[in-house]
Amino acid sequence: MAERTAPYPERQWQVDILVADGFVLTELAGVADVLRIANRVCPVPPFTYTYRSLRGGTIACRAGAWVETEPVIRQPWADYLFVIGNTDPDHPDLSLARVISDYTHRGAQVFLLAEAASRYIKDKGAEDHATHWENASFLRERGAGFDAKFSIATEHGLVVTCAGMGATVDVTLALIGRHVSGAAKMTVADIMLHENIRDFGSMQPFSGVKTTTTGDDKLDQCIKIMQANIEDPVPINEIVAALGLSNRSLERKFRTYLGATPNGFYREMRLAKANNLLLNTTLSVREIGLACGFPNGFSTIYKSVYSVTPFAMRRRRRAPGSR
Repeated sequence: MAERTAPYPERQWQVDILVADGFVLTELAGVADVLRIANRVCPVPPFTYTYRSLRGGTIACRAGAWVETEPVIRQPWADYLFVIGNTDPDHPDLSLARVISDYTHRGAQVFLLAEAASRYIKDKGAEDHATHWENASFLRERGAGFDAKFSIATEHGLVVTCAGMGATVDVTLALIGRHVSGAAKMTVADIMLHENIRDFGSMQPFSGVKTTTTGDDKLDQCIKIMQANIEDPVPINEIVAALGLSNRSLERKFRTYLGATPNGFYREMRLAKANNLLLNTTLSVREIGLACGFPNGFSTIYKSVYSVTPFAMRRRRRAPGSR
C-alpha cells in the first residue's frame, strides 16, 4: 500500500474512473460514492474525480443508467485510475495495455475491477492476481495454466486487480484510508452502512472465511464500544479491562491496523460525527459538542484538528456552489 499522508492534505487527489459500454453500475457507485462521501465528511474535500472512456461522450450501463465522460488522454495527470468491468472480458474497450502503461508511467496506481482484471490477467499471462470468482471460468476456457486468486484484491506495484462488485467499496475505502484519518474512513463506511471493511487479502464471500472490520477481532470490539459511546466516552482503561487486554496491547493494535493511538482514534471518531452533524443538521455548536462527548472546549478542539472554527466551517460548506 502507498504510504499514508497527513489526515487532512493540502492538495486534492485526482481519481479517473474509466468506463466502457455496459459498465457495471454497482462498481461505478462503489468508487464514486465513497469518494463523494469522503469529500462530505472531511473539512477539506480530499478528492476530485472524472468519468472517462476511450473516446468520451455518453456511456450507458446494462442497467439503463448513463454517464457523460471525457476521453482518455495520452499524458494523464491523475493519481489513481479505476477501470470498471462491463460483464464481457472480451470487450475491445477492455484491451487497455497502452492506457494502463500511460498511467503507471506517470506514477498513478491503476485498479482493474472484475472483467477488466480478467482481461489484464489473460493478456499478460499474469499469475497471483485477483478477479471475480465467476470470471475464473473465463480464464480456464482461455487455457490459462493457473487460477486467479479469490481474495478481493491483489496489489502488484502500481497495478491492483480486484474482484469488483460489492468489494469495490472495500477497495475504495482502502484508497481513501491513505489520505484521510482512520476515523474519517470509518465514518464513510458507517454512512454507507458498510459494516465490515475488508482488507485486500480477505476472501470473496463464497469461500466462507469470516471477515472483520479491521482484521483483528479485539480491535473490532473496541471500535464498537467507542461507536456505541460517542456522547459519553468510555475511558480507555475501562475498554481494555472489558476486552481483557493491556493498554500496551491495544495501543499496538491501533498502531498496526489504523496508524493511530486509541485516544486519538476515539477523539477523531467523535469529531467526525460532530462534523457530520455540523454540516447536515441545525443543531447549535454547543449541542453538537455535547452530543459528541465534548462538554467543554469543543470549538478549540475542533479548530486544533480542522484549522477552522465550527462556525466558519458551517458557513463555508453551506455557501452557494460548495460541494
